[in-house]
Amino acid sequence: MDRILIVRLSSLGDIVHTLPAFASLRRGFPGAKIRWAVEEKGKEILDLVPGIDEVAVIDKRKWLRAARGIKDRDQIALDFQGLVKSALLAYLSRSRRRLGFSRENLKEPLASLFYTECLSPIPEEEGHVISKNLKLLQVLGISDARFDFPLEIPAGVIQSVRSKLAAAGWQENLKVIVYNIGAAWESKRWFPEKWIEMIGKVHLPDAFPLLLWGNEVEKKLAEAVAGKTGVRVGPDLSIKEVIALLRMASLLVSGDTFALQAACALDLPVVALFGPTNPRRNGPFQGRDRVIYKALGCSPCYKHECSNLKCLQAISAEEVSAAVGELWGSHG
Repeated sequence: MDRILIVRLSSLGDIVHTLPAFASLRRGFPGAKIRWAVEEKGKEILDLVPGIDEVAVIDKRKWLRAARGIKDRDQIALDFQGLVKSALLAYLSRSRRRLGFSRENLKEPLASLFYTECLSPIPEEEGHVISKNLKLLQVLGISDARFDFPLEIPAGVIQSVRSKLAAAGWQENLKVIVYNIGAAWESKRWFPEKWIEMIGKVHLPDAFPLLLWGNEVEKKLAEAVAGKTGVRVGPDLSIKEVIALLRMASLLVSGDTFALQAACALDLPVVALFGPTNPRRNGPFQGRDRVIYKALGCSPCYKHECSNLKCLQAISAEEVSAAVGELWGSHG
């Protein structure tokens, strides 16, 4: 076995959650040529991962042309995404073996039609998605439970972030605490008024608090919080620079989104706020971390939109600020 294709096109957090499976593959087949098919945004993460022989950027508007670039009859394709589009891409790669999860574990069960082999069904909500990804390797005879994230951040990227933070008022004697107020799904975003109330209850004299955002909508939310708290809005950062910022930071407070997944991969202490998703499946995996989750009768629903968001409303500013203080005191 000397050619392997990983298909994990998006999203950023899910790409991070697939890195341990790649690391296990590389250990199991040190001489193999491993390619990773990913959409453009995800390439920034994979550029930080040593050992990937080729990153194939897939333009979702030009699927057939993109598939030509990854065709190899003798390779093995592993679809970690479990969607029709990712399974179809594995099929179009003409890989002799195309491996995926069972129908019961697929977001889109029709994807299984494009596989030559499927993993046996596994309990979907009982374990972490990282463990689920590692289990797919059992089809290749690899049993590995290690959560290993091979990320190497260039010194130049770290220096760029340090310079941007210094321009925002950061000083070397202050430890950075990152408040990540954004998330791709509206249903994962804690409310600005809750952030304002919580930040007002946090008193860390040795901290440099920073509001992290990812798009213009989130930037406006950050500016609204900054206007009431005085906490600085973070600078415009690339994906690589966000990872470098988290490497430098001492604590992250965040919902279930890329920044949280990256922080966990970097072993940064986190206070994680969960609403419609299951923290056992997507959340932190270090015992020291704090997860605040109010499971309701409808939880976890995985809905991108919700009319009431009671699960997030139930998270109080007091309990989040208390978790921040406790974690900062022991690990900050």
